[in-house]
Formats: sequence, C-alpha cells, structure tokens
Amino acid sequence: MSGSTLYSADVAADLPLWHVGALVAAVADALRARFNPVRVAGEVSGLTRAASGHVYFTLKDEQGQLRVAMFRRAVEAGGGHLLRDGAHIEMVGRLDVYAPRGDLQLIAERVRLAGQGSLYEQFLRLKAMLAAEGLFEAARKRTLPRYPTSLGVVTSPDAAALRDVATTLRRRAPHLPVRLYPAAVQGAEAPAQLCAALQRAYRDFETLGAPQVLLLVRGGGSLEDLWAFNDATLVRTIAQAPMPVITGVGHETDFTLADFAADVRAATPTAAAELCAPAREELLEALQRLRGRLRDAVERRLDERAQRLDRLAQRLGRPSQAVARQRQALLAHQHRLQRALQGWLLRQHQRHEAAQTRLQAALHARVPRERQRLLACAHRLPLAASGAWRRAQAQLQQAQARLALLDPQRVLERGYALVTDEAGHVVTDARRARLGQRLQMRLARGALRATVDAIAEDASAAILAPPRG
Repeated sequence: MSGSTLYSADVAADLPLWHVGALVAAVADALRARFNPVRVAGEVSGLTRAASGHVYFTLKDEQGQLRVAMFRRAVEAGGGHLLRDGAHIEMVGRLDVYAPRGDLQLIAERVRLAGQGSLYEQFLRLKAMLAAEGLFEAARKRTLPRYPTSLGVVTSPDAAALRDVATTLRRRAPHLPVRLYPAAVQGAEAPAQLCAALQRAYRDFETLGAPQVLLLVRGGGSLEDLWAFNDATLVRTIAQAPMPVITGVGHETDFTLADFAADVRAATPTAAAELCAPAREELLEALQRLRGRLRDAVERRLDERAQRLDRLAQRLGRPSQAVARQRQALLAHQHRLQRALQGWLLRQHQRHEAAQTRLQAALHARVPRERQRLLACAHRLPLAASGAWRRAQAQLQQAQARLALLDPQRVLERGYALVTDEAGHVVTDARRARLGQRLQMRLARGALRATVDAIAEDASAAILAPPRG
C-alpha cells in the first residue's frame, strides 16, 4: 500500500461536491477570518509599477514567497516610495485569494523598511527639527553657475559614485579641474569625516575661490546604509556652504536630510555631475554660434564705417580749400576779439575817471561839515563833563549818608551791646547760652567780659527781674 490516503467509493460519495469558484471563495473567507490583518517581513522581488499607479511584486525569504499587490491609494499614503527590488521590508495588509487564478496574495496597506521603523521615525523627527531651524527654506537655495570653472567632489575614493562622476565629467567637460575631498560615506565615522571634508572645501573656496560648485555623492543603499547623510551636524554644515552644493545620494527614490539642505538635489551621482557640467559639444556649438554672430557684427560695423568715411570724404573735398576757409574765419574772429577788447578797456577807463571825479566832489563837500560838527562837540564836552561831575558827587554824598545810618557803631552809641561767645559767634538767643558760659560784650567804647549765671527766655522779664545776691 502506498503512503497516500485512499478513499473508498462509498466514502468519496459522501464528500460534498464543490465548484471551483465556490471552493476558492470559501478558502478566501477562511483566510480572511483566520489571519487578517497580518504583518509580514521579507525581500522585494520582481517589482512592477503599473500605469494605474498600482504596484505588484513578490515578497520572499529562504522558506517561501508570496505575491503582493499594493493599490495606488496605499502606495501614495502607506510608504510605497520605499519599494524597490532587493529591499527588506515589513508590511501590514490582508490575505486574500485572487479568484481568476486561484493565487494566494497579500493586499498591502502600509510598508516600512524591515528592522528600520525606528530609524524612519527618527528621520522624520530630525527632518521636522531641522526644518524648524530654516535649513530647508527655498529662499536660501542658490542657483548653479551656468559655466563653472572648477568643481569639488566629496565622497569615498573607493565608491562607485566617484567613478560615475569622473566618467560623466570626462565625457561632458574634460576641461574642468576637479578636486576630490575624500571621506567615508557609510558607518559611524562617516558624518564626522564628511563634515571635515566639507570644511576643507569651504576653506579652499575662501582662499582660492575654488571649487565654485561642490558635489556630495554616494551610491544607493538601504536607509541604514545612507544614515550618515541624515546626521544633523552634517546638514547644518551643508547649509553653511559658501558655494552651491549638489547632492547625488542613492537612487532616484532615496531621500536624505542632506538633500533637503543642499541647493540642488540630483537623483543619482551621474545626474549631479550632469547638472554642473554642461556638455562640451553644446558649449563648442554655442561658442561657434557666438563666433559667427561676432564676425557678422564686425563686418557690418566695418561696412558702416566705410560708407561714413566715403560720405565725409565727399563733403571734405580738397583739404587745402577747407584749411584756407578756416584760416580766414580764424582771422575774422581775431579782429572781432581785438576790437571787443579795446572797446571794453575804454569803457572801463571812462567809468574809473567818472567815479574818481564824483569821489573828489563828495570829499570837498563833506570836510567843512565834519569840521563844524567837531567844533560843536568840543564846545559841549566841558559842559557835559561838569554836569556829570556834579551828579556823581551828589550820588556819593547820598550813599555816604545811607552808609552812616547802617553803621553798627551808631547802634552801640544808643546803649546797645554786641554779645559774642568765646569763639567769636554772635549770641542773639538766650536759649542758646549755657550757665557759666563766658561771653564778651562790645560797647560803643570798650568791651566787657561776663559769665552767664541766669537765663531768662523772656527779654522783658530779664530786664525787670532784680539781680541776685
């Protein structure tokens, strides 16, 4: 007996009979009820993007493979840009059966790179933070020079990207000098080396004026492979570049934060080289066109000058006749100038003589009047001086009388005394004196020394009180 299970005719007759479509539908219902939704990981293979926007591919690993369909809505909203052949992804979707062929397939809803979901979330956080710093603003982007005279390339010397750039530049612009600034493009040391290479290029630009355009390039890879180009310090260093920077990192679908900070983002390293290096043949053709236009312009200008010279020669005629006419005109101008100068000198002489005559007449008339005024002033001066003396003497006598009235000696002669303490300060208030204090009293004639033995605040009481002892 073979290892296969054999059913007898009676048993087989008892089994339900399915139509193919119904059986496929039942299997599909069982799958949906048992498994959905599902989360599955694997490698993308046979990726196809339809004109409708839907994406079809196979998800596989070492043990098996599964057909996957991702419809346009999910492609646009669920990370479909991450899909490419060879990518390791994690996806969420629902199992189903494609009835026309009876194939098991997964309808994908969301996709992210396998094992790198946290990296992608970190990428989004870094992007938001750096965007808030204004590093991605379109206003700070610079246009590339149309015909750069020097280029710089920041990449690994062993990278295939460098060979692609060199091949493109050798083909399109072999005349351009190119300087390599080597740095690692993957790994933990890559961000620091890339920043150092950029700084070397910046110093060359500040001291030498070159390179005029800087290329930052690397070949394709996973998000983890390209992570060095998402470093925040590297992004800020790119934003500080004194020259335009072109990034060509990864493939067309790869985006890094360095791309957002650069002045221009190219899809590939080759495209970056093409952007900054116009084709040599195009430049030669343009130069040839300019040469033809310049030659035509020079020929036209020469023809115009020749015609003008012919017209001037016809108008000039014989040079000797023109010189004779100019000589006659010059002599006529000379005669008119001499006559005009002589007439002007004569008029000035006449004006001077007339002014001198008027001045002498005015002086003769004014001298007697001034002499009479001087004599009158000499007669009035003694009278005025005598009157002023008398007025000054009267004022002095009045001042002396007022001063005598204010003389303190006159007050002392009426019986008053000037009381001072030992320091010479005048005592005017009895409350400020002390018992036993020695005072000095100045009289109209002479002075007395006294000692305070009683103090009366009321002046009248002090006068009427009988003396002690």
